[in-house]
Amino acid sequence: MYDVVIVGAGPAGLSAALMLGRCRRTVLVCDNGRPRNAASRALHGYLTRDGIDPREFRSMGRDELRQYETVELRDVAATDAQCEANGQFRVTLADGSLVRARKLLVATGVCDNLPDVRGIQEFYGRSVFHCPYCDGWELRDQPIAIHGQGDRGVGLALELTAWSHDLVLCTDGAAEISEDDRARLTRNGIAIREERVTALEGRDGILERILFSAGDPLPRRAMFFTAGQFQRSELAIRLGCEFNDKGTVRTGKYESTHLPGLYVAGDASRAVQWVIVAAAEGAEAAFAINTDLIKEDLK
Repeated sequence: MYDVVIVGAGPAGLSAALMLGRCRRTVLVCDNGRPRNAASRALHGYLTRDGIDPREFRSMGRDELRQYETVELRDVAATDAQCEANGQFRVTLADGSLVRARKLLVATGVCDNLPDVRGIQEFYGRSVFHCPYCDGWELRDQPIAIHGQGDRGVGLALELTAWSHDLVLCTDGAAEISEDDRARLTRNGIAIREERVTALEGRDGILERILFSAGDPLPRRAMFFTAGQFQRSELAIRLGCEFNDKGTVRTGKYESTHLPGLYVAGDASRAVQWVIVAAAEGAEAAFAINTDLIKEDLK
């Protein structure tokens, strides 16, 4: 029996484990080793750690937990979780073992849907990205493509005007854009290409041009895309969590959920999906969890 089981050893899970370790709580952190930013070469926007390799960042976090003897890390996925009648949680791990905890924190994050475009894997994380706040600075004033349709495509294209004014929205088929939005894009100097995108070309992971089913290739230095996302783990779904329109978990104060004792932190829960925000959410969840445990243990 643990005080807390944390599923996911990204910034949210590690941050929560650090705070709970300092609160002398028995904690199990389990992780499947497949972070959202696995393809990324650098992590940005985290004070004192801007530009660090994400693998180094996670390794440093794990190292810091070793001084807390009540915190245990296992490189194994959690495949199922149930809330028992007594309010405690039973978690099934991929190695077949069962563990129990008084509280459960899901910090598994999300996965991004990659556009179905030939060659995209070669460039993903180096010159193809989904977050301008994370990677826009390095591409400032460069020719950038936006891959997306409808409101999402329009929104991302307009957002990128903060970093570059050489922008082309590639809708990869029918744009599904209103006349008002087309006019708005035109006013802001953003061209639209509605032909099917057939391939990305470049060298050493650096995008050089986009090929279409018709028309000339489009020279570009980078591409940002918006194709939606999905939960990395099904635990929140199985536990009956509520979801918002973006597909992330609807959480309350201190990352609480509809189920007492269940918390969700990091990319799985909020719209602003930055590493520094995920770490803060993990710390907030840890505070709430420890506060609940103190109240339960007081005589």
